[in-house]
Order: sequence, then structure tokens, then C-alpha cells
Amino acid sequence: MTFSSSPLIRRIAHLDMDAFFASVELLRYPQLKGLPVVIGGRVRGEDDVLIRAAREGTRDQIPLEAFPRISAYVGRGVITTATYPARQFGVGSAMGIMKAARLCPDAIMLPVDVDEYRRYSRLFKEQIRAITPLMENRGVDEVYIDFTDEPGGQEQGGYTLALRLQEAILAATGLTCSIGVAPNKLLAKMASEFNKPQGISIVHEADLESMIWPLACRKINGIGPRTDAKLQQLGIHTIGELAAREEHWLVEHFGKSYGSWLHRVAHGKDDSPVVTSSEPVSISRETTFERDLHAVTDKVELGRVFTHLCERVAADLQHKGYVGRTIGIKIRYDNFKSVTRDHTVDYFVADAVDIRALAGHCLKRVDLSRRIRLLGVRVGGLEKQDRVTDKAGQYLPVLPTGRKADPNLTLFD
Repeated sequence: MTFSSSPLIRRIAHLDMDAFFASVELLRYPQLKGLPVVIGGRVRGEDDVLIRAAREGTRDQIPLEAFPRISAYVGRGVITTATYPARQFGVGSAMGIMKAARLCPDAIMLPVDVDEYRRYSRLFKEQIRAITPLMENRGVDEVYIDFTDEPGGQEQGGYTLALRLQEAILAATGLTCSIGVAPNKLLAKMASEFNKPQGISIVHEADLESMIWPLACRKINGIGPRTDAKLQQLGIHTIGELAAREEHWLVEHFGKSYGSWLHRVAHGKDDSPVVTSSEPVSISRETTFERDLHAVTDKVELGRVFTHLCERVAADLQHKGYVGRTIGIKIRYDNFKSVTRDHTVDYFVADAVDIRALAGHCLKRVDLSRRIRLLGVRVGGLEKQDRVTDKAGQYLPVLPTGRKADPNLTLFD
């Protein structure tokens, strides 16, 4: 007698940390739990009380009245994240801090501490890898995990393994997360939003019509505001309404590639794998100015910022062991319109001097008559420095690294 087991059902999880930056801050300032708190901007003079408490190890003893309020903020910054009580006032990520201050003036405002968030990011991902190694890193606060062949990954549709991960992360970090488990990454990401915070949501193929189709089209990762606006103009508001359209009709209105993709995702189809290792496409740095700057009247200041961005990109490249051939810039004007320009060369660079020189050529190809709100520098076409070869296997040149760009250079020098 022979026995055969049925094939395993594909189960993919999307794990998303709950209000990650804000939650990390609440670990340091437990007296703020349950209060509206926003995270954003740089350290300011008003944050001296926080700096002193960090030095003295007394963060949890700061009285509530000593914390800086968002109503006192003046500037051009944006909110990185907010606690759930602050979100009840309409405050959200990427919102201008001044606008948030009008919505919730009594909210406590804390500066962004990237190093601390990265430390906690490493901690929670270590817990995941210790339990299930098939993890795709999707940023500082979210990952995809392939549950299919893992112990507990099939039990209750993946609920058993998801709960185990939640408990391990909470025990190691004090932080909560929400997990969606589904047949693929597309549905898993949507499912992770169903029961925030600290929720587990399970979606099976048979649940498509009842759980996915009633959702707004914007819930699909890859449908942005412009596409959503066009869909609404065409009378399509939900994923179910999108699924009801024939593929040829979608191709006619959105093009062959994107139209076909819309048809697939509306029916819950996504074959993309969980990628456990990947190379970065590019490395970039950018900054938003406190006030709009002009290339003529603020030439020296823009030049210093431009140089600093190039040096930071160069440091990132050298720290990670990458070199690149495509150097680009990004500018956002005072009317919020953004432009990018790039330049590809036949050699690799990872040095601030060369990055600045090539990025400077890109700057000469954009309109600099308007005031500038944001400036960014990017290096793409990346390759590991120890394996930079052309198609014939010949090593391509890498310019020397480690030089500092002249801080006195003006924007076009």
C-alpha cells in the first residue's frame, strides 16, 4: 500500500510593524502611551529636554508638560509617522507638520531618530529569521515571508506560525506587528491592513469575492492616485468592479502591459516569489529645505548642500561596497513639481568628487529659474566593487575613492 500526501498550498505572509517609529519612541517614553504623538523633523532647540534625559538615562521621567508640542513648530518638514491617537485627528505620514499642527495642536512632537529605528528593525528581523529564514526584506518596518514549507505555515491557513512570530517579536522588542497570510504577496499585503494593530488576517483563494473585491482599488499595491482617479472617472471604484471589466477593455484604456496587470491583480493573481536576497538598484540622498532656495540668490548655500549630499552618497556606496555608472539628480520646485536628470558613463564611480562633477552636469540640464524645495543626488547602475566587469568579462575601471569634494564649490563649479 502506498500513501500520497496532497501538495502544500502556497502561503505567503506580509508582516508590517505597527506605527513602527512611533512605537519605538513609546518604548523610550512610556508616559506618552495613549496620547497623540507625531514623529518628524530634525532635532530642534525645543528638544533640549529630550537630549538631556537621553544623556542622563531619565527619558521615562520627563513630565508631560515638558515635551515639545507640534503647535510650536515652524518650518517645512513633514511627518514621518504618528501614533494611533494622533491618526484619529486625521494626522498621517507624509503630511506637512504645519498642517498637522492645525488638526491636532496639542500633539507631542518628537524628532526622527533613524539609528534607533534601524536598531529595532534589525532586532525584529533577527527574530523572524530564527523561526523562518525565507524572508524578503521590504524596508525598515515590513517583510514578506514564505510560510509554505515552514512548521505551522499550513495550520489554520498560517495563523499558527503568524502568532508565533508575533509573540517572538513582542518578547524580544516590546513591539507589535500585524500579519496577513494569503496565497501570494499581493493579497498578503492587503490582508496585513485588515486588523491593525496587532492583528492576524487569513485570506484563502475562496475569500477573494467576500474579502478583497469590496475594497477600494487604491488598496492594491501598484495602483497610485492618478490611476485611481482615472478608474473612478470610468466608473470603477472597487476591486470587484475592476475585476468585472474584460482584459481587452483595460488594455484599451491603460495600455497592454498595465491593463493586463490590472486584470490579473483584480482577480487576485500574483506569482512573484519571496526574494530572500537582493541587490539595491540605486543609492540616493535628498533633503527638503526649511525655506525655498534659489540658484542665484542662494547659490553658495545650495552648493554646500549639494556637496554634502554627494559626500553622503559616496559614503553609503563605500560602506556597502558598491560602485555605480549612472549619476542623477532630483529637484522639487516651490510648485511641488519634480524633475530628474541622470548621466551614465563608461566607468564606475563611488567617490564624492566624481559624483559631484557628474551630478553637476545633470544640474545644467534643468530649469533653475524657480525656487527649489528639495534637492537629491542618486547613483544607479550599481555593481559590487569586486566584480565590475563588462559583457566580455573584462574588468571596467573604477575611479579612486575616498576623496572629499571641495566644500567651497558653488553650484555649477
